[in-house]
Amino acid sequence: MTTEELYKELSYVNHSRDNRKRYADLVINNPDLLPKVLDILLRVDDKHSARAAWLLEFVARENLHAILPLTERLLSEMHRVHLDPAVRPMAKICEYLIEAYYKDDETVKNVLTAKMKDQIIENCFDWMINDEKIAPKAYSMNSLYLLGQDYDWIHPELVLILERDFQMQSSGFKARARHILKKIKKN
Repeated sequence: MTTEELYKELSYVNHSRDNRKRYADLVINNPDLLPKVLDILLRVDDKHSARAAWLLEFVARENLHAILPLTERLLSEMHRVHLDPAVRPMAKICEYLIEAYYKDDETVKNVLTAKMKDQIIENCFDWMINDEKIAPKAYSMNSLYLLGQDYDWIHPELVLILERDFQMQSSGFKARARHILKKIKKN
């Protein structure tokens, strides 16, 4: 399947779990499609970019190791993604990677370099301070909390942002922020 054929197929990808799973299975069973999915995702001004992001997130959820060969390019280009429906899956993929890293997934540990972790940190802080929806912020809070175990400066910065934004945010943000702040203070 060419990139343009895949692009047309993405017209049929929607929020339905069954639909995304069907396309994720297609990509997992045909790994040569993964770089094409990423190419479409990185057409950041195109609405199909978000559909490719949903698909990549579902692939990562089903089989995180399948996306590892794309990780360097994905993380180095992720800052360009700006459409709301595409940002949420990017933040979730970062969370998947960081959670696997801190659960001692050796394959993920061998792939994620210090530079890649820095790119995740930068993107997560950007999502926290920019006018994003709650989901990217929530995923970013969790990723930053975990990364703060190895980077002494992250927790104090995260606490500042959470406390500063607490009153202005939604109840979902407040609930997650309380949870993260409690975990930070416990440590």
